[in-house]
Amino acid sequence: MIYLNNAATSWPKPSSVCEAVQACLMDTPASQFRGGSAILKKDTEERCREKLGKLLGIHAHDRIFFTSGATESLNTVLCGLDYGEERRGILATQTEHNSVLRPLMNQPVLKKHPVTIISCLENGAVTRKALEKGLKEALENTGKNPSALIVNHCSNVTGYVQDMKLIGNFVRENNLLLLVDVSQSAGCIPVDADSWRADGVIFTGHKSLLGIQGTGGFFIRKGLELKPLKYGGTGRNSQQLTYEDGDYEYEVGTQNLPGIRALLAGVEFVLETGVDRIQEKEERMMKLLYEGLGKIPGVQVYGSFAECKGPVMSLNFQGLKASDAAYILENGYEITVRAGLHCSPLIHEAMGTKNSGTVRVSVSWFTKEEEILAFLEAAGQIAVSLRGAD
Repeated sequence: MIYLNNAATSWPKPSSVCEAVQACLMDTPASQFRGGSAILKKDTEERCREKLGKLLGIHAHDRIFFTSGATESLNTVLCGLDYGEERRGILATQTEHNSVLRPLMNQPVLKKHPVTIISCLENGAVTRKALEKGLKEALENTGKNPSALIVNHCSNVTGYVQDMKLIGNFVRENNLLLLVDVSQSAGCIPVDADSWRADGVIFTGHKSLLGIQGTGGFFIRKGLELKPLKYGGTGRNSQQLTYEDGDYEYEVGTQNLPGIRALLAGVEFVLETGVDRIQEKEERMMKLLYEGLGKIPGVQVYGSFAECKGPVMSLNFQGLKASDAAYILENGYEITVRAGLHCSPLIHEAMGTKNSGTVRVSVSWFTKEEEILAFLEAAGQIAVSLRGAD
């Protein structure tokens, strides 16, 4: 089987990740702050925080908190932040995933803060002009300056990587909080949260950080008011029943220690391999895809290698539904891709694919050149068969 669905969950995993899970399950259970076994060694959570801080450019790594993934992290951050007085809005880009859009549109706590969508180009790029237009629209609709901007660093549909210098300048000029979703970029594209002056960063563990499902987390700048999404036991100060002066805790209940051990191993693998090396190899694989697909009549590719530098791309076959193309690839060629809207419905309005979606192809550090060539051969055969059917 050829696996080209790494934008959903990366596979295979480094052997060290698998070994870390097994070792954790074989060890005597130890929970942070809850027993003597963790006192004799630096606990897994703290080591993982330090490594993530190094990888994501976050000096204050003690402000990184673990969750079950990006969805829980985004719900926590988006629904817990203090956006100021009522009617101060929130800006979100057209490239966002439903883990951003659905909390923004459905959580009662956010009803007092209207959402304005910043448009993107067909390839997923968010321009300065679009940011300024969205800001003006929000101000006209509410009479107040918006409070925050959330942006998807790398599109999970087109692979476009946003210009964070441009966005950072815009945010600072307009006194906005900056929240960045790096779920698709962390581990394969350089992330430097401190230089971006990000107020919040959201990540997941099971994509290019090479961990397993059920892991992820968020960073929130010290000094920001963030009410927790969940409350419960932490193993610290158990007599305290109410929180005052913002002394909240975010890691409640028994933590997913096997998952965090796996995440630590994945992050260590990325750091040892080097993000630059990972990015260079994945860009080589993507260049092969763009160049090869560009030579096949009847295949439409959204974006280009010159514009879209992430390890993911979207395409369609003329005369074939995306879902049917994915079915043929899997059952006829044993190639796994993904079809549909990819949980990011608004970007498809910019792409002109909102009714049918796209076939999404995504690579990882472990993708081989021969696998890309096999996919291109399969795509060519499918395209030829469709022309013959005409």
